[in-house]
Amino acid sequence: MAFHFFALISRMRYIGRWGLMRNTFQENIQEHSHMVAVLAHALAVIRRDVYGGDLDPEHAAVLALYHDATEILTGDLPTPVKYFDRGIRDAYKGVEAVSARRLLAMLPQAIRPAYDPLLLEDPESPYYPLVKAADKLSAYIKCVEELKAGNAEFRQAAEQTRQTLEESPLPEVAYFLRNFMPSFELTLDELQ
Repeated sequence: MAFHFFALISRMRYIGRWGLMRNTFQENIQEHSHMVAVLAHALAVIRRDVYGGDLDPEHAAVLALYHDATEILTGDLPTPVKYFDRGIRDAYKGVEAVSARRLLAMLPQAIRPAYDPLLLEDPESPYYPLVKAADKLSAYIKCVEELKAGNAEFRQAAEQTRQTLEESPLPEVAYFLRNFMPSFELTLDELQ
């Protein structure tokens, strides 16, 4: 019997993001998930090494790699639609759960338990807000990069996303904004 899980995971590169926006460069969910993993790892390291927390950075990174995997089957629903109201948000959460279960069914039974926590979100997990914050940081970085390229289409999204990040209760988010975000506004020559 052939199992299709990893073949579908590899197709994340075909699912575009920011579908309602004019982009200077396209981003797919595979690229986005990689950046979210890098950011989740960094936030967990900051929590552990700066604030004395005990989250495992590697586990945070792996959760982030799979955080949008269900979009292989659902597509990327634009944020203004996904969060328009509670009914749509809750219905979409249900669709994501069905998608996660379908993906899990594409794995051999013996290894499914290892992937359950990666695909089925657990809002009670201490990693959940960290990965959500990394996801939001990734969106903000995309906005900053688009603005840097002269694309004013992302101005309002950048302002709203920055505000959400500044309101985050996670101290590692403030730490990242303060210490790392200014670099994203620099040119390559300025970074060197």
